[in-house]
Amino acid sequence: MATEITIPIDGISLEGTLAVPDRAVGLILFAHGSGSSRHSPRNRHVAALFNERAIGTLLFDLLTVEEERIDEIDATLRFDVEMLAERLVAATDSILAMGPARGLPIGYFGGSTGAAAALIAAARRPAQVAAVVSRGGRVDLAGASLAVVRAPTLMIVGGADLAVLQANRDAAARMTAPHEIIVVPGATHLFEEPGALDEVARLAGSWFLDQFTEPHVKASRSG
Repeated sequence: MATEITIPIDGISLEGTLAVPDRAVGLILFAHGSGSSRHSPRNRHVAALFNERAIGTLLFDLLTVEEERIDEIDATLRFDVEMLAERLVAATDSILAMGPARGLPIGYFGGSTGAAAALIAAARRPAQVAAVVSRGGRVDLAGASLAVVRAPTLMIVGGADLAVLQANRDAAARMTAPHEIIVVPGATHLFEEPGALDEVARLAGSWFLDQFTEPHVKASRSG
């Protein structure tokens, strides 16, 4: 069952939807891309598919309502990946202290600029973040953090999203953590083609499950 929560961060409050299935094997924090939110039917659909595989999810907004209004005008805040990463780190620390999520390995699922924020946050919390998945992500914007990330990272890109695909390939060349690029044939940036988003959820869910059940992850949980 999903629960609406409030995450206080540096004098602001971010709203989120937390769903932790029985016997959850891990928890995924969504880092939404530009123009998206926790209310997005697409994000909720992917979260529901994760929940069916015993993966908990936290859908939350990295921007306040007022900041979203500003961003709709000038599109600057969505590209402030450092700020977004700081909020993702703070949300991670907060959610790990909560009862339902305590002790679960953490994963980040980032889209567009949110994927860059996810990689930066993963670099800053190497002991807590077990896996990262980017969906059509601007992972190149993570900059120097790319070489610092330790979490195994999957980059899912649409075959028709040529500029982002090249950006992912360039970013992958700078990474030292285990990583893989998977191209969904014919898919565009938002994976709006029939079946494309379900394929993203399938690939991402399998990646998270594989990483959450790795022996070193189990050891860190027990330790």
